Amino acid sequence: MRPAPLLLALLLAWAVLGGMVLGGLLPRWSWALAGALIAVLALVDLWRQRRRPSPSVERDVPEALALGVRREIGLRLHSEQNMHVHVFDLVPGGWPLESLPQRVPLRAGHVSSLHYHVQPQQRGRFAFEGVQLRIRSPWRLWWQQRTLPPALEVRVYPNFVPLTRFALFSADQASRLVGAHVKRRRGEGTDFHQMREYRIGDSLRQLDWKATARARKLISREYQDEKNQQLLLMLDSGRRMLASEGGLSHFDHALNASLVVAYLALRQGDAAGLFAVGGERRWVAPQRGMGTVQHLLRASYDLQPQAVATDYLAAATEVSLRQRRRALVMLVSNVRDEDIEDLLAAVRLLQRRHLVCVASLRERELDAALEGEVHTVEDAAQAGAAALYLQQRAQAHDALRAERVMVLDVTADALPAALVERYLAVKREGLL
Repeated sequence: MRPAPLLLALLLAWAVLGGMVLGGLLPRWSWALAGALIAVLALVDLWRQRRRPSPSVERDVPEALALGVRREIGLRLHSEQNMHVHVFDLVPGGWPLESLPQRVPLRAGHVSSLHYHVQPQQRGRFAFEGVQLRIRSPWRLWWQQRTLPPALEVRVYPNFVPLTRFALFSADQASRLVGAHVKRRRGEGTDFHQMREYRIGDSLRQLDWKATARARKLISREYQDEKNQQLLLMLDSGRRMLASEGGLSHFDHALNASLVVAYLALRQGDAAGLFAVGGERRWVAPQRGMGTVQHLLRASYDLQPQAVATDYLAAATEVSLRQRRRALVMLVSNVRDEDIEDLLAAVRLLQRRHLVCVASLRERELDAALEGEVHTVEDAAQAGAAALYLQQRAQAHDALRAERVMVLDVTADALPAALVERYLAVKREGLL
């Protein structure tokens, strides 16, 4: 309970009255009477405020919050008495807020609504602890702070907003939205799709001579990319993915990119799965159907990178035991030269059954260090260290390529397009 401005003004007036009494302008009893009157008013108003019922509060929160996406939240307040309140919702995690706190006049028997915006800054499970109200007393002499229910637990998922946008487009169009450059196919797909009339440009191998004889016109077979193939995304959740760019960790960038390529694979009729290695392990077996996106989101929304070394060989062994059918395995990590022996052993094990692609995230600051101008000895040392690091990194990538592993050396912002391009290239070239 805190004094309101009106009570502070009354106390100031009482102090001025005391000065006048000391100056002999007023009798002493007037100062005592004024003090007693102010005290009675304050105590009665305090008593009334403590007996005053709290408003009821309801919170409207979207069913799913996405990392970094600004969303609107609503509050509805119902009071049995007229009152003025200042409202502040106890959002979790220090997330950025807009339009809070708000001053709301409540009318007896009516519902007052307010809205504000919040932008989640982390994935995982969080709680709204309640709604904090500052309520002015009936005679406006006091402010009382109350924390009211409902407390509410919410889940913040990876940024799935791009996936909802892709749903409006075909798989090829969505691939271009990501930034992937879809190359034209050489030859045909491997799965028969349909018979159709011959078109200029069709190869002679497409002609179906029996159908041509029956129809008395040229008939071609049309093929499509093979469906029901397997895609497994292996995400490194160890210490290599703790670096941050653009307000997100490398792991968050990798997770968002993996969801994009998984979504497009499901749109193509393939099965997509996820395996997080390094820190806490999560396994989602490859499944078909667009409902798989929900399984991937629920399995990964609270997954965080941890400061532990990733055992690539143990992860590859687990994949070999769990994933018996041949699949395109896309490992997203940050390859360092000191990890290369363990990583080479892991990819050799995976290649016994699977097609392996390693996407190695590169810090954008390394490129900036090489491209920046050198003015001081410190600048030269920094550029030299970056060049040496990138050289060792390139050697590790070359060692992987020597084992016939597809390697993508990309920055975090280019990762979604790179993964989609590689997946589509594997599909179109029939490598699986």
